[in-house]
Amino acid sequence: MSTVHGDKSEAILDAAYGIFGSKGFYETKMSDIADEAGIAKGTIYLYFKSKEQLFIAVSKRDCNGFISRLDYALKSQENTGDKLGAIAKTHLTYYYERRNHTKLFFMAPNNDPDLMKFMKAFMNEYMSMVCEVLKSASVPEPVLLAEAYIGILDRLKMDIMLNPEFNEEDLNKRIAFAAALFLDGCRSFLQI
Repeated sequence: MSTVHGDKSEAILDAAYGIFGSKGFYETKMSDIADEAGIAKGTIYLYFKSKEQLFIAVSKRDCNGFISRLDYALKSQENTGDKLGAIAKTHLTYYYERRNHTKLFFMAPNNDPDLMKFMKAFMNEYMSMVCEVLKSASVPEPVLLAEAYIGILDRLKMDIMLNPEFNEEDLNKRIAFAAALFLDGCRSFLQI
């Protein structure tokens, strides 16, 4: 990504987010993004060298927003149970808010090494945050438990992403369910 920033850059990212989300990476044309952003196609290349770099920039902005939201949510909770609930709420709400942009996740350039490097770093940061919550509860095997919890949430997100009838009541039910299931299933590990 270019070091140039400003309103045009944000307009490009906003437009790209919407179009990548509805069409997917491979079906999206840079001219579609330019039209949506209200700029000339060539202007995009002043900010982003390629469609892959633009997709990575969209992904970075989105993932960094997720990490910031999760960090804020965790800081506002005191006990392990509430923190696990905050993780579930952040994770599942994130996908609920993006349920009309599923192609960001299912039609991405998965063979792009820069995107894969970024996604690996993002997942490591997310895992670390969940792991820290569990370590603070002095559980054995916090890494395995963190992987299991994120796995539960990832499975529940599929209902959100693939069911057009999914609503806010369904979301809240799954948030409460995930945290309760994990806490009850791990009660022998957690000192709550």
